[in-house]
Amino acid sequence: MPNDPTLGEVMRRLEDVRQDLKEDFRELGIRLDSKVSMERYQLEQQARDTAAAQLAERIKVIEEAREQEAERKRQDEQKAADRRAADRRLLFSAIVAPVLMLLLTVYIQARGAGA
Repeated sequence: MPNDPTLGEVMRRLEDVRQDLKEDFRELGIRLDSKVSMERYQLEQQARDTAAAQLAERIKVIEEAREQEAERKRQDEQKAADRRAADRRLLFSAIVAPVLMLLLTVYIQARGAGA
C-alpha cells in the first residue's frame, strides 16, 4: 500500500484543516463584529426620519412666514395706493373745485354784467 498516507501526513493535514477553520472563524467573528444589529439600524433610521420630519416642519414654517410677509406687504401697498387716491380726491375737492366754482362765478357775473 504505497499510496496510503502515513499517520504523520494525516496529522499534518488535520492540523492544516484545523488551522484553516480557526482562521475562517476568526474572520467570520471580525465580520460579525463589524455588522450593525437590526435594533441599532432601526433606531438610526428612526432618528434620521425624525430629523427629516423636523427639517420639513422648519421649512414649512419658514415658507408660511414668507407668505405672510408677502401678504402683509401687498396689503401695505394697497393701503398706500388707497391713501394716494383719497389724497387726490381731497386735493380736487379742497382746491380745484372751489377754484373752478370761483372762475365759473366770475364768468357768469361778467357775462351777466355785459348783457
